[in-house]
This record gives sequence, structure tokens and C-alpha cells, in this order.
Amino acid sequence: MRAAQLKAVLPRELLASVVVFLVALPLCMGIAIASGLPPAKGLITGIVGGLIVGWLAGSPLQVSGPAAGLAVLVFELVRQHGVVMLGPILLLAGFLQLLAGRLKLGCWFRVTAPAVVYGMLAGIGVLIVLSQVHVMLDATPKPSGLDNLTAFPNAVAQALPSFGWQAGLLGLSTIAVMWLWEKLRPHSLRFIPGALLGVGMATIVSLLLALPVKRVEVPANLAEAIDWLKPADLLNLADPTLLIAAFAVAFIASAETLLSAAAVDRMHSGQRSNFDRELSAQGVGNMLCGLLGALPMTGVIVRSSANVQAGATTRYSTIFHGLWLLAFVLLLSSVLQSIPVASLAGVLVYTGFKLVDLKAFRGLGRYGRMPMFTYAATALAIIFTDLLTGVLIGFGLTLVKLALKASRLKISLIDLPRDGEMELRLVGAATFLKVPALTRLLDSIAPGTTVHVPLNHLSYIDHSCLELLEEWGRANAAKGSKLLIESRGLKRRLEGRVRTNTGIRAAG
Repeated sequence: MRAAQLKAVLPRELLASVVVFLVALPLCMGIAIASGLPPAKGLITGIVGGLIVGWLAGSPLQVSGPAAGLAVLVFELVRQHGVVMLGPILLLAGFLQLLAGRLKLGCWFRVTAPAVVYGMLAGIGVLIVLSQVHVMLDATPKPSGLDNLTAFPNAVAQALPSFGWQAGLLGLSTIAVMWLWEKLRPHSLRFIPGALLGVGMATIVSLLLALPVKRVEVPANLAEAIDWLKPADLLNLADPTLLIAAFAVAFIASAETLLSAAAVDRMHSGQRSNFDRELSAQGVGNMLCGLLGALPMTGVIVRSSANVQAGATTRYSTIFHGLWLLAFVLLLSSVLQSIPVASLAGVLVYTGFKLVDLKAFRGLGRYGRMPMFTYAATALAIIFTDLLTGVLIGFGLTLVKLALKASRLKISLIDLPRDGEMELRLVGAATFLKVPALTRLLDSIAPGTTVHVPLNHLSYIDHSCLELLEEWGRANAAKGSKLLIESRGLKRRLEGRVRTNTGIRAAG
């Protein structure tokens, strides 16, 4: 960008970057806490997402940082493998993203069925809510969503005689401020984030009343929060479970990033996203986060939409927001140490509710019941099992839907003018899924009938259906039945040839 152009846009970019910084600050820390890690880990990821990924990004107005969509997965990984293994997993996941971007696979990540993505986010949202309501009471969340749900009454009972109820009120007040600000904020002040107002109010009240609640622990020196990756830890990637975890992080982070980038493109009329470059930039960012022992990152829609609404038109806003995060942590870490953990948990509870997008669920109804069922099944599977299982179930249901759609076949028997002759008309795609229906129709044919089977109405026929027809011809030849398969066009519908066995004659 030329110096004159930069000078013209710089004031607007600086203002937008401040807005994004104010939105990102509580979210970076809150997502880290929800992931079972210190808040500084989320701030490091936000800084890398702004300074490095912001410069390299293929989606210039998209903001990258720690995402609520990965909090549940990171929590599980840390619980199962320890914090030390998060670095190697992120390094491999980032490398896979970088490789996918270089191989120009970005567009393929966008073919993920929206029902699976929305269902995944809904399931994650529920899990975040179930875990963070415990944090709002200054309690420790349980490993699974069901455990958090069943343990909640006991957590409330323990909070009443202790100071947990005060923390709970701070969390609830944060949620109330965010909700009221979203509903009632003046148009002229729309750039002020509700999360900042809620956290700021809770922090001031807790300090004025000297409430004995848990507060954010941020080191005075940011370097103390960095856990450099040790080369010896890379040897643990030979463990298949860690390889699967890396692929899961890479896939989910990439899908969320590119879906967010597509949504950001719809918010403005400026430069469109280069999805392959964006994927490569995310890979570099996650590799750096792995080296630094920080949280994984994705492109995030809340911060990105705030960036666009604040008037940003270039990538400089994203870069500056990372600079403000760095400066704040280095110069004003004591301010962060005053923030109640329960207030940040309130921000995450509110965010979790927003992830359960019922409007998107109802919108899927326009495309039939199957997308809605896929959404619900994915979300429930994530809640009752784990994130990876839920996503795989969602993809499995999508493939089932595609298989059913691709195997639509209309089967009918038509009487021909000659006595004792019929036509078995097959229209569509004859796959193994239609074998039962085809069997029932063949069994209804009277003995001694000559059956003509033209293939010109078929787009495809697989071996199972062809074998069924041939077997019916052989089994009924002794009864005087004949099966005449028209072989014209068969080779382009099925690789191979029609066998001419007893009772079967290929009609040309």
C-alpha cells in the first residue's frame, strides 16, 4: 500500500483495532480458562493471531485468535495427555493446515455440510455453558458435560455457605450487562463491546466491595507464560491417539476459519478472501502457537464482525489489535490480575448460549428434515460422548443422506402388447440400497414371463443389482421365464460386461 493511501486509512484502522482489542481481551482469557489453561496462554494466541497471521492472512478483515469452538477439544487433550503435549499436537496440526493451503485444498474444507458445522458449534456451546457455570461459582469444572450437569446442584449447595455465591452474582451480572447492552445500546456506541462493559463493571464492584473471589493469574513477565516446545516431545507424536488429535484440531480449526472467512466476505464489499492463503496463514500461526505452548487459533466470527462494523478496510486493523494486546499485557498486567475469573466465565456462558443458534436450526428446515436431524444428532453426540465422535457421526449422517439421494430409483413393471411379455423399467441409479425393493418386484412376476430390462433410463447400475437380475433369470429359467437385458449403453454405466448365462440373453 502506498504511503498516501496508508495515511488516509490509518486513523480508521487504528480506531477499528481498538474496538477489536476490547472485544478480544476478555475472550482470549475466558477461552483459555474454559480450555483448562492459564489466561496468558490465550493472550499469546491472540497476539500471534494479530501480529503474524494478520499480516499473512488471505482474508484481510478476518481476526484470528483462540476460539470457543476449540475450547472443549483442548480441555480434553490437556486432561488426557497433559499441557506438555499440546505443543507437538499444534505443531503438527499447523503443518497440516500449511500443507493443505499450499496444495490449494482450501475450497474443500468449505464443502463441510452446514448442518454438521452448526451442530458442532451448538454441542460445543452447551458443553461450554455446562462447564463455565461451575467456574462462575469459583468451582472446578468436571471432565465431561454430563458430569458437569449432574454435579451442578452440589456445586450450588457448596457455594452458598462459602464465597462462591458472590462469584456467581458477578458472573450473572456480567451476563446481564452483555444481554442488556446488546438489546439497548445506542447506535453511536455500537462499537463498545458488551463483554468489556460486563467484565469492567464486575471488576470495579469486586474491588470496591473487596470480594474474596478468584481473580485472573497473569505473570508480570509474559515470557514466563511461554512453554517452549522441546524436541524430545515430538517423539510422542508416534502415538496414534496424538496423531488423530492433531488431525482433528487441523480439520475443525480449518473448517471454522474458512466458514468464518466466507461469512466476513458477505459483510463488506472490499477484497475477497483467498482461502488457500488464509489456510496457510492459520497453519503458520498454529505452528508458532505450538512452539510457544499456547492455545490453538482459528478465524473467529465475533471479533471479525466487530472489525468490519468498526469500519476496517485493510489488514492493519487486525495487526494493530495484536499490538494492543501485547502492549496491554506488558504494561498493564496488574489490571488483568484484578479481573474476577467468574466474570470471564460469564462471558463464556453468554458466548456458549449464542453458539446454540436456533435460528440456523430452523433455517435448515428449508432443506428437509435430514439436515435438522443431522444438526441435532451431531450436537447431542458431542454432549454425550466427545467432540470427535460427534463430528464423525455428523459426517456419517451426511454421507448416508448423499447415498440415499444418489440411489433414487423408480422401479415399475409395464405390460407389453405381446402376451406374456413385460418391461422392467428402471429410472435413476440402481445401487445396492435398492436391492430389497427390486427383489420384491421381481418376486411378483408370474412364471413364464419374458422380462425386458432396458438400461437407457439408468444413470448408473452397480454389480449387486445386476447380479440380482441375472440370478433371477437363472432361477426362473426352468419355469419358462426369460430376462432380456439391453446392453446398449451398459459399459458407460457399469464397468464390466453382462454375463450371458442360462436363461439370460443380452438384447442388442
